Amino acid sequence: MDPDSGENVYEQIADVLRERIASGEYPAGRVMPSARTLSQELGVSIGSIKRAVEILRAEGFVETRIGRGIVVKNP
Repeated sequence: MDPDSGENVYEQIADVLRERIASGEYPAGRVMPSARTLSQELGVSIGSIKRAVEILRAEGFVETRIGRGIVVKNP
């Protein structure tokens, strides 16, 4: 994440996750890595991951399912 970009960290994370969804790295119907895994991979807090996921959920990219995780929605 780039602290000099002018974007909040969670917005940068949302951008990264959107790109991964658009590229097919996280295809529709697939469960994304856990917040803990993403936080370790990206070197950010779990809170920042959760905030980014909430942005994507509000935009219709993902849904959260209790007991299942973060699932990529069909476009």
